[in-house]
Amino acid sequence: MKRTKYILFGFPLIVIVISGYFFWHSYTLKRDSAQYRTDVVRLGDVAQTVSAMGTLNPMILVNVGTQITGKVQKIYADFNDNVTSGQILLELDPALLKTGVSQSMAELNNAQAGLALAIANLERGKPLFKNKFISKQDWDQLLQIQISAAAEVRLAQAKLDKDRINLDYATIRSPVSGVVIDRQVDVGQTVTASFQTPILFQIAQDLGKMQIDSSFAEADIGDIKSGQEAVFTVDAFPYHNFYGKVKQIRLATTVQQNVVTYNVVVIVENKDGILLPGMTANINIKTSEHKNVLLVPNAALRFKPKNGKTKSNGRKLLKTGVIYKLVGRSLEPVSCKLGITDNSYTEVISDMLKAGDTVVIGYVKESSGNSSFKVKVF
Repeated sequence: MKRTKYILFGFPLIVIVISGYFFWHSYTLKRDSAQYRTDVVRLGDVAQTVSAMGTLNPMILVNVGTQITGKVQKIYADFNDNVTSGQILLELDPALLKTGVSQSMAELNNAQAGLALAIANLERGKPLFKNKFISKQDWDQLLQIQISAAAEVRLAQAKLDKDRINLDYATIRSPVSGVVIDRQVDVGQTVTASFQTPILFQIAQDLGKMQIDSSFAEADIGDIKSGQEAVFTVDAFPYHNFYGKVKQIRLATTVQQNVVTYNVVVIVENKDGILLPGMTANINIKTSEHKNVLLVPNAALRFKPKNGKTKSNGRKLLKTGVIYKLVGRSLEPVSCKLGITDNSYTEVISDMLKAGDTVVIGYVKESSGNSSFKVKVF
């Protein structure tokens, strides 16, 4: 009876212990496997880009100035007007210029009269010198007067031509066909032509094709080549992608706060005319693209185990990158060579990885408190 009593009381205790063990083991396994945030290795395409900001500008922007000083009398073109080559844009007051032309004409007439007199005197002196009624000195003097009079005529003619050209300059004409981007003068304003030509108008020759002048850091400039595709957005159309191509990497550098940048010129088609000069462009230039390669999230490359205890794969880890693959309940470090990245996923090259492998990208955030169980207090 006594032995039967121990058996009856001991059997339930064994069952409870065994059940408790299996419950604890199951809970521990579940806890260990749930402490990591994971993702999978996948096959896909990846493109690497470099980014910068730039400004949209017309490809050809002509500054129209003046070569003479005068007061603006009439304006025939305004902002956004389409103009053709040779079209009158502006007129300066020609009163003083016309006076100068009249004065030069009078001086020319006076010089021509003096030349006519000198020629007549020379003709009269010719037989006298031949018959030796005048000396050689007198004859040379008549020749000199005639030559000087001819020079005075040429000088007066040149002055008249100059004044006529200046009078023609009072009418400002468009040198090219295009669109008036800017007008910097008004009627009644006096413009002065000195060492620096004043700008009256700015004309964009063709807004159907524009360019972006952008500044790329020297760290990125080695990956940029002429002909590469560029994708950009502007603040006016933030959800619309525009496309262009790299035309030129200009050699002139800009240094600001010890940062060296280069101007990269991107050509853009603007057939719809929705892109305007001066817009700020956020540019991405595709420098390389690989297709059907192994990709892992960038977070997997940043993950490091807390305790440092991992299962070794028996290989020396490369300096290029280490990814932790989850095998059962163990972390297995996998050395890999890194390829290009799009800032979200990175290309990896390793014979220890294949599409579908589970990699760790971080830890699951632990709930507050040390206990896994909470008691609700009423």
